Amino acid sequence: MRFFHVLLMTVFLLLAPNAVRAQQGAFGRGVPHIAAELIGESATPQPGQGTTIAFSMTPEPGWHGYWENPGDAGLGMTVKWMLPRGVSVGALRYPVPETLLISGLMNHVYEGPYGILAKLTVAPDVPAGTPLPIRVRADWLACTDKVCVPEGAELTLDLTAGDGAILPSRRAQFDGWRGHLPRPLGSEARYALVDGRLRLAIPFPAGADARDVHLFPLADGLARYAAPQSVSREGDHLLIETEAGQGLKPGPVQAVLRTGDHVGFLLTARPGDVPAARSGTLRTVLIALGGAVLGGLLLNIMPCVFPILGLKAMKLAKAGGDEHVVRREALAYSLGIILTCLALGGLLLGLRAAGAAVGWAFQLQDPRIILGLLLLVTAIAFNLAGLFELGAYGGGGKLAGKGGLAGAFWTGVLVAFVATPCTGPFMGAAMGAALVLPLAAALAVFAGLGLGLALPFLALAFVPALRTGLPRPGAWMGRVQKILSVPMFLTALGLAWLLGQQRGVSAMTLGLGASLLLALLLWWLGSRQHRGKRGGMIVAVMALALLGATAALLPAHAPAAASGTDGTIPFDEARLTSLRAANKPVFLYFTADWCLTCKANEAAAIDRSETRAAFDKAGVTVMVGDWTNADPAITRFLEGQGRSGVPLYLWYAPGKGAQILPQILTPATLTALPS
Repeated sequence: MRFFHVLLMTVFLLLAPNAVRAQQGAFGRGVPHIAAELIGESATPQPGQGTTIAFSMTPEPGWHGYWENPGDAGLGMTVKWMLPRGVSVGALRYPVPETLLISGLMNHVYEGPYGILAKLTVAPDVPAGTPLPIRVRADWLACTDKVCVPEGAELTLDLTAGDGAILPSRRAQFDGWRGHLPRPLGSEARYALVDGRLRLAIPFPAGADARDVHLFPLADGLARYAAPQSVSREGDHLLIETEAGQGLKPGPVQAVLRTGDHVGFLLTARPGDVPAARSGTLRTVLIALGGAVLGGLLLNIMPCVFPILGLKAMKLAKAGGDEHVVRREALAYSLGIILTCLALGGLLLGLRAAGAAVGWAFQLQDPRIILGLLLLVTAIAFNLAGLFELGAYGGGGKLAGKGGLAGAFWTGVLVAFVATPCTGPFMGAAMGAALVLPLAAALAVFAGLGLGLALPFLALAFVPALRTGLPRPGAWMGRVQKILSVPMFLTALGLAWLLGQQRGVSAMTLGLGASLLLALLLWWLGSRQHRGKRGGMIVAVMALALLGATAALLPAHAPAAASGTDGTIPFDEARLTSLRAANKPVFLYFTADWCLTCKANEAAAIDRSETRAAFDKAGVTVMVGDWTNADPAITRFLEGQGRSGVPLYLWYAPGKGAQILPQILTPATLTALPS
């Protein structure tokens, strides 16, 4: 397959001049989609030494160029030099690339400006003052996610043999490009091919920072480019395991190891013994699974979950001693939760495999989902308050029979969908690990989250001794049901507020208006039910129509962010790097308006006067990453820290790396950081 890709792209490049002319004629433009310029670091290279030259490449928005090994598709740059006597140019040196997965094909690309460097050498016998006209024919491929256009240019650079002087601005420009070149690793790696799998052990200090790790082979055959790469650390080694490629010849291989944003190392690997790291992987899976179960268990205290759990407990009290009915109900409820967690986890993994930068709770970054949840929670709250009857949630539904099981299942689906937006204690590392584990292990972690969420009801159903503590059925159940409507109404208000945070006051007004209309529909349904009539299907159809009409009216974009007056600055990775380089202490936290744990920590610890006073006294910069709306930059940074969701709290002491703080904060925890 790779051969046919290369053959096709080669034909394109052979026909590049005609293709480019045709493309320019069709679109009425002569400007390439990737602008190229040949630049010299010194305009007067010194004989006997020379200088560095660079192709400065600037893609248009939405377009990308390719690394020297482009992956499953594409082509890197090809050059044909025309040089004066006494001048030679070395091999092209490419910066660390990015990954771009399109239709199952992995592309190694550059989606922003980049520089391809080369060493230009001037012979010692070239007299000073000699003109050095550099000419080159360069061809490259410019692509979007839908179309590729072969492009090229005749580039010129006029130099003069001289003293090698370099302007400060030019030096800074080239230093920036050099910073993105892969650095030699220094120590050799080992690789092994076992049962169609590639295992690679790379010497890398345990304390060294490595995030967004990816292996870019320099030659075909080492690995299948689009296959997931499992990365783990064991002591002073990084272990990478992935699907092996085809046709690899025995012997040393080279690859680039990305350890950050356009940062990485050039490594050489030789065949050797590589541990399977199964014990480490198994340990990671078990730890992630345990964290997911504990995190799911704690999610039961969320205000949108606890009322439903309380309602299920009241249904158990009504069921009396019918063990068969009780356990069938519990299993149906648990199945709804676990299947929904698996569906959300599978969708998340699928979106990421397709190249989307999404993380856990991605569903709550879509205002249409928030609107749908707002209407659903509003309906549940009015049902609990007694406005109308709904067997799936109401206290009067039967536990036995098909209807009871269906109601239990869909109740579990609802609980899982609305309870998973925040990663509480134990869940952050678990969800982050799930995104880098093999598919089966990742799905096991998501199922573990569902199991933890279902555990309280399973325990009540399968341990009769726990049910003996439940009070006998009576009039109190109706009163408790109405009390449980209060946190559901508060959840609805929170969702309306979140809608406003995502799309502004107009969106919040639309959401509240839709909720009011839904309440009127439910009041009409309740009045018919009191007269022994039906109308549920009519209300369901009208509610869906209301949801669709309101979603269509939502603003398309988030409101412009107002500048904060609390002394915080928005997350910016370049700004963070500059603050750390200046040895400034930084407290960085990631939050979202839909994350209850985040808001609780902000109210209880971060926004406290004693915390701000301690930070101000120590000159701490407080940086906030707001993940309320989907932000790929934040998603990538979270992944680099081994997380897939919020909250995440990081402390950067002067001259030190990131310290990950607990997910439950106290003022004492934060005020002690600068000391």
